[in-house]
Amino acid sequence: MLFKYKGLDQSGKKISSKIEANSIEEAKIKLKAKKIILKQLQENKDPQFFKNSLTYSKTINASILSEFSRDLSIYLNSGISIISAIKLINERYKKNKKLNTFFESISVFLDEGKSFYMALELQNSLKLPEFYKQSIKISENGGLLKTVLIELAQFLKEQERIKKQMVTAMAYPLFILTVSLFVVGFMLSFIVPKITDIFQQYNQALPSITIFVIALGDFFSAYSRLIFILLLLGILLFVFSYKKSKSFCFFVDKILLSIPFVGKLIELNELSRFSYMNSVLIRSGVPIVHSFKLASNIIKNSVIKELFFECSLKVVEGEKLSKTLNNSKIYKVESSFIHAIAIGEETSELSNILNNLANLYNENSKDKIAIFLALLEPTFMLFVGVVIGFIVIAMLLPIFSMNLG
Repeated sequence: MLFKYKGLDQSGKKISSKIEANSIEEAKIKLKAKKIILKQLQENKDPQFFKNSLTYSKTINASILSEFSRDLSIYLNSGISIISAIKLINERYKKNKKLNTFFESISVFLDEGKSFYMALELQNSLKLPEFYKQSIKISENGGLLKTVLIELAQFLKEQERIKKQMVTAMAYPLFILTVSLFVVGFMLSFIVPKITDIFQQYNQALPSITIFVIALGDFFSAYSRLIFILLLLGILLFVFSYKKSKSFCFFVDKILLSIPFVGKLIELNELSRFSYMNSVLIRSGVPIVHSFKLASNIIKNSVIKELFFECSLKVVEGEKLSKTLNNSKIYKVESSFIHAIAIGEETSELSNILNNLANLYNENSKDKIAIFLALLEPTFMLFVGVVIGFIVIAMLLPIFSMNLG
């Protein structure tokens, strides 16, 4: 949104201009950061600026949040105040309006005497992960902010690396699948009907397989647009329901966990994330009862997230994590994880064991992802080859019959 304002600058000179912000409160924060004394502030209603009303608060990029956490930790360890450190970091992102607003908002709240956690909570320029904000809150209260910041930076960097690796590896198989679907659709919609016309001229009895493919081609030719629209609506409805409906999300995630190989891959990845985050928080001095709850917030699969959230509540009540995991009815994680947790609880080496588990599951997850992707490409190729081969054979059979006849 765009706002028009009138006021006085630092020298007392009258100033009139426009500023972009998500809300009138954010506009006031930005103008206060520029040391402008406001006289008038209102939303700009000019039609050419309508597009600015479509702006929304988006989630901050993980790699940027990692860099921010790392740099802030370095500045704080160098003896620079947190307000000065954030202003120094902001200089690097002057050309990025969203980030500039984000850092300026934090600076204003810190200037007002708010804690770093409250500054992150009150700003509405960018959304931050809940586990990140809660980690900041606990570490700030315990005087461990510098240590936790660098640990969070490393965690976010590793998660972003894994994400990019998956996206890169999946790009080619998905490209093959997309192109193949278009080829099959084109054949059924355009090629098959033309060949059908030739067969009809000879008035020859056709094999069942050919009749089936012709009927399929006629269907695609007649309803291709409707099929595309319904498919698109189905995908959008699925994504919307998955994000908005907790019960539907839980149902889908439970099915995913039950799929051989895929379910184990998801479990290993989630256990790795949970173990690593817990290890980081415990090493940084965060009490175990808090670290379990915080670490459960980074889990993406709703079934496993519900499991660890339930366990974290029972840990607060005094139960051991290994016992609650073993007795839970929500989902059964692999027994080796529970046994390792039990040993860590008995020997007071839980942080080290969790760190070792994170490394172990991370390596196992990498190996399984490599195997999965290696199998995915030839599977796609085989599937597409079978479908196209089926269509080609269906079209060639009548031709062979005519030649033999």
